[in-house]
Amino acid sequence: MKAIRLLLVDDDPLVRAGLSFMMGGADDIEIVGEAADGSEVEALVDRTRPDVVLMDIRMPTVDGLAATERLRGRRDAPQVVVLTTFHADEQVLRALRAGAAGFVLKDTPPADIVDAVRRVAAGDPVLSPTVTRRLMEQAAGGPADTRRSTARDRIAVLNDREREVAVAVGRGASNAAIATELYMSVATVKTHVSRILAKLGLNNRVQIALLAYDAGLLEEDGHRARTPRVVQGNGRAEP
Repeated sequence: MKAIRLLLVDDDPLVRAGLSFMMGGADDIEIVGEAADGSEVEALVDRTRPDVVLMDIRMPTVDGLAATERLRGRRDAPQVVVLTTFHADEQVLRALRAGAAGFVLKDTPPADIVDAVRRVAAGDPVLSPTVTRRLMEQAAGGPADTRRSTARDRIAVLNDREREVAVAVGRGASNAAIATELYMSVATVKTHVSRILAKLGLNNRVQIALLAYDAGLLEEDGHRARTPRVVQGNGRAEP
């Protein structure tokens, strides 16, 4: 099996040493480079071609947010997992909007950090439904009316089925759970997710979740869930 190529970015040499030590014990992960600042990242990515970048947010010259935005704007960009000392601060939210595939806390158990790198390399965001909700609540701190109007304009390009999938992604549902809920195969769910990403110009499921929240789709979905449903003759519940 091809090893996951990993680039470590943190301004603290002790943190980098600790990450290098824990990742070195994983047979399926290869550390291809280290950087002490976001200003070094693009050149290192060009040289080492990592699959995943483990990126500290707070660095002295170019922070992890700016470095993530630069990387995710490139073709064939590596996945980015941001490192932070806080569960859900504004910088984490901005990094996720910029295209990071998730975040891990610096005090996360080593095995969980290794698992996070594996999951992101496999295309799964490192964000539990609980954390997703907390981060989306943070989004409410901005200009809500403007944000909602803009998000609704973007969401309008989706067809009804894609919209349903986007709402389910926003709730933090897995592909398997979405397939069960919407009566489709997992492969079809994956196809819908890919189409949503392409239509909306997004990088990953986390950004779908944030946009669905901004557009108010999760609020509408919650209201429908509280509305009594009538079971039709085909056995499916309808509003």
